[in-house]
Amino acid sequence: MRVWLAVGRTDMRRGKNGLSLQVQETLGRDPFAGDLFVFRGRRGDIIKILWHDGLGLSLYAKRGRFVWPSAEGGSVAITAAQLAYRLDDRRRWPTLILRTL
Repeated sequence: MRVWLAVGRTDMRRGKNGLSLQVQETLGRDPFAGDLFVFRGRRGDIIKILWHDGLGLSLYAKRGRFVWPSAEGGSVAITAAQLAYRLDDRRRWPTLILRTL
């Protein structure tokens, strides 16, 4: 399973259908491949994670303060461990070297 951060701002009013359309059109990826797609809102206080488990789409949301990589556009691949560390509210996420794909 791969984890993709959607670089830039996302309209957090979008649901499963809107975010899966964004994955297809903007990121150029298949939302039904089993990868995790992580989106952040404009204020950086909420993220949404879209995942297809083979049976259907799941959408998870988490509130907090999330720092996002600054890349030109598209998506950034991170590991599942980096995502778990990023979601941990007790820590500040350090700057990691991320690979833009």
